[in-house]
Amino acid sequence: MIHKTVREIAGAWKEYKRPYVKQSTMAAYALILENHVLPYFGDNDSLHEQVVQAFVLQKLESGLSVKTVKDILIVLKMVMKFGVKNEWMSYCEWDIKYPTSSSSNELEVLSVNNHRKILDYIQTHFSFTGLGIYISLTTGLRIGEVCALKWSDINVTDGTVTVSRTIERIYIIEGDRKHTQVVVNTPKTKNSCREIPMNKELLAMIKPLKKVVNDDFYVLTNDEHPTEPRTYRNYYKGLMAKLDIPKLKYHGLRHSFATRCIEAGCDYKTVSVLLGHSNISTTLDLYVHPNMEQKKRCISRMFKSLGK
Repeated sequence: MIHKTVREIAGAWKEYKRPYVKQSTMAAYALILENHVLPYFGDNDSLHEQVVQAFVLQKLESGLSVKTVKDILIVLKMVMKFGVKNEWMSYCEWDIKYPTSSSSNELEVLSVNNHRKILDYIQTHFSFTGLGIYISLTTGLRIGEVCALKWSDINVTDGTVTVSRTIERIYIIEGDRKHTQVVVNTPKTKNSCREIPMNKELLAMIKPLKKVVNDDFYVLTNDEHPTEPRTYRNYYKGLMAKLDIPKLKYHGLRHSFATRCIEAGCDYKTVSVLLGHSNISTTLDLYVHPNMEQKKRCISRMFKSLGK
């Protein structure tokens, strides 16, 4: 076995992986390697559990979330497996422990009143930029999906919005040169390509516009050039401040949409498909937290079915 360092293996792995993944995915991998993996493990020629465990604790202490650290480890594991396959490194099994966090992992969502307040405001103070927020709140689109939406994606006859594109700003690392670039891509996963029905109010807002707009233009700018998520996020923050609504990440609009669906008793599979999740467990993990009342109802229904 010819031992190689993690830095050498990572370099070869990137070249091997490049043809198989989206440019934005490759950029994310490169950034993780550059910022986290190589500074810590670059000169190592093995990845023993205790070293990886120490790395995890250090990253958590520096303020990274458990999810971010797990994402880094996914990349690290892929690099290790590639090294093992090419006989440049020995395989190490890891059983990583994460300290239990005291802070509750509660989702940030709008209250029903604030949800309604934003929708009402956008309806009475129409603007193309405002329309994007209305769409996110009534269809659950991600910010990149809303920014990439064109008028041709909206079908007023069927009353549907089709999601088939997303816009993101990605980091490009070429040797020592780093720059960012805005790219229009296919969405996150193949399930993210989806058709979502519009509610009556959204349809009523869009119907007259569809007669006069250029189908090739982006909805938020009503122009051939899109707006990027960073710019749109700033517009959203300004609107929330103006409406005196507590700070909430833009992604919280998607969470609010999903939460309202679950509260209204929609079945989980449908909510999962609307959100474009690749499997229902993602939806269940994120949004379905039955309270005691629901648990009691469930058990009494079960007893009823027994004829008790």
